[in-house]
Amino acid sequence: QVRLVESGGGLVQAGGSLRLSCAASGRAFGSHAVGWFRQSPGKGREFVAAIRWGSGSTTYADSVKGRFTISRDNAENTLYLQMNNLKPEDTALYYCAAGALVWNVVLTSGYNYWGQGTQVTVSS
Repeated sequence: QVRLVESGGGLVQAGGSLRLSCAASGRAFGSHAVGWFRQSPGKGREFVAAIRWGSGSTTYADSVKGRFTISRDNAENTLYLQMNNLKPEDTALYYCAAGALVWNVVLTSGYNYWGQGTQVTVSS
């Protein structure tokens, strides 16, 4: 039904910026909740940011508040994550996720569609 494809990852220096994109195909995002999660070796998938597609309501992890901005493009069914002032601790594989009935956007269990991930590496 829904296919999510992330892009925009790469290698950047600490303090730099990067913009991740998540394009949906098969179905439009509609009123889904859409979020970004990240995973680094030895850790589970960590919540980064989410947006309610219909309302535009956003939620951010404390670790990225003030640095990351999640946004959406309704016409292109695309989700973005603008990452500024990147830190080495931000290094991870970033995943885009979506769910039609997400009641807690912070939890991975609420999402039923996942992208393949895009690697973000921040050097010191």
